[in-house]
Amino acid sequence: MGCGRDEDVRDGKRNDRCVCDVVRAIKDIQDQATDDCPGCPTSCFLEPLGSLSPARRNQADTRVFMLLTEDGTPFKAFFRDRDICDNDCISVFFRVEDIFDRCCATLRVLEPIDKDRKEVDLLNADGTKIDLRKLCKVRDFRLTGSCVTVDLDCFCAIECVADVFLDVCD
Repeated sequence: MGCGRDEDVRDGKRNDRCVCDVVRAIKDIQDQATDDCPGCPTSCFLEPLGSLSPARRNQADTRVFMLLTEDGTPFKAFFRDRDICDNDCISVFFRVEDIFDRCCATLRVLEPIDKDRKEVDLLNADGTKIDLRKLCKVRDFRLTGSCVTVDLDCFCAIECVADVFLDVCD
């Protein structure tokens, strides 16, 4: 019984698509422009795109988010790093590219960068786990050429981080 999935039953059917529904909403928000602005400043459902980072409201083309596993740890994915000299090719930040079938999605891995536009190595000293303290150094993001396809039903939570302009071509 993880994330209340076995407890939330409506009309005899399990309701276990919370993260999937949020990612669908993010995709819709990214694909449309509206002038509505709901009250809660941290909701993944905020419209228009740019509401999470008001200074970028007219420029945002991406809602950056993290997915959390059942134990609360961030889901991580590898990306092909532009540098050859280092090993910081893991990120917990994503942009939804496509959502399909029952609840699958293609997510683009985003490279975390700091205030000086340098990449942030999120790994601990051993290179085996995400060092959560390093997440605080992240100030912006870069597109990578790496994507991952996931089953969104496998995640327990989603956290929207920022709305940014990454110069995404549709």
